[in-house]
Amino acid sequence: MNRKGCPDEYPITLIVNGFEIAVFQLTKHDLEDWTYGYLFSEGFIHFAEEIRTIYMNEEMGTIQVELCTDFDSEQWFTKKKHYTAGCGRGVTFFSMTDVKSFDKVHSLQTYSLSYLLKKRSEFAQNSPFYLETGGMHGACIVDKDGTITVREDIGRHNAVDKIIGYALRNHLLPENLILLTTGRVSYEMLSKAAKFGFAIIGSRTAATKQAIQLAKYLNIEVIGYLRGKMATTYTTFGRVTNDLNESAALEML
Repeated sequence: MNRKGCPDEYPITLIVNGFEIAVFQLTKHDLEDWTYGYLFSEGFIHFAEEIRTIYMNEEMGTIQVELCTDFDSEQWFTKKKHYTAGCGRGVTFFSMTDVKSFDKVHSLQTYSLSYLLKKRSEFAQNSPFYLETGGMHGACIVDKDGTITVREDIGRHNAVDKIIGYALRNHLLPENLILLTTGRVSYEMLSKAAKFGFAIIGSRTAATKQAIQLAKYLNIEVIGYLRGKMATTYTTFGRVTNDLNESAALEML
């Protein structure tokens, strides 16, 4: 495969109701989805309609958001910031203790491991920026009819915010969706998924011990190392059935 370019990242300042939240390293694609997803994931909004306007100034590297209501700036800025791990580093205001207060996830949808592996393959084939550069992360949602939607970014958590923003803006129901990601599932990734209400998270790589603990507490199914005919099931609540043959490297933790 001949890759033609390098992945892009830019410092973008997010300003909400005149208050600077933080500076983020982002890829300049689907930034409106990212804005909705990040503000939802961090609890600034609960519905897409709570955002009145978004103004993006690419030259200045700013995203200015006006919410329909005021938010308690002292409440937010007195909370401890947690800087996310990995490339495209971001900021979350939620600790592991905060995440444990989220509603537990409930979904009656069931899928097979072979179906998740198939969709993971489709996801990989429909990630144009990764195919172009080899250095991008992606997040994908699978709807109940099998339709996939992909968002990409230099940071794995940014990609997840983008796909959450897409789902939020399109009023998609989390109980009908599977979340797939290229990145490691850490506690902040798990918290974003839990906040939106995803019941199943699949990744091409590992999950951290902290993420697994939270997933067990919040009833979230986490499947790692989705590659070829392999998978690692970290948590199980009966939503994902093992239909892989015995020769497949399936590990139940």
